Amino acid sequence: MSDEVEERATTPLVDEALKKAAVAWVRVPDGPALALWCVPLEGALFVVSGPGEQTAPDLAEASEVEVTLRGDHGGRIVTFPARVSRVEPESELWATVAPAVAGKRLNAPGSIADLVRRWVADGCTLNRLVPAGTPLAGSALPDDSLAEPPRDTPAVRRTRKPFRLHRVRRR
Repeated sequence: MSDEVEERATTPLVDEALKKAAVAWVRVPDGPALALWCVPLEGALFVVSGPGEQTAPDLAEASEVEVTLRGDHGGRIVTFPARVSRVEPESELWATVAPAVAGKRLNAPGSIADLVRRWVADGCTLNRLVPAGTPLAGSALPDDSLAEPPRDTPAVRRTRKPFRLHRVRRR
């Protein structure tokens, strides 16, 4: 990350939603929205992805994404564009942010320091998502569910035979 001061495009609604975020729906251009756990710090969301962590295809290579956050009622309250920047393991930002993010990681085996070392060893990425643009809120949000159709999968369910308690005689 550069030493320049970044300009943040935000509103009070986005700031408040960021503070309370534990899960964000992140959509990379030309991809589906994925629910990712995140940690809000310093007016941004930090997301870890990679081996042993959550899957976020193309997030590390993206420069901008669309983020949707929910409110206290569980429904979506704001959607905004965000700039993506990768936090490098040898940077000062990594030294301060990675342990804070690791501390919020649920069900992590080992200590916080062990988890941060594993992220580096396994090649996980820590991305910073900073609001950058005009948010959609209130009546500007779409009315439909935005649910994605199920993706194709090679997994197939076997059809079970109907259960019969007693033997059925045929005449």
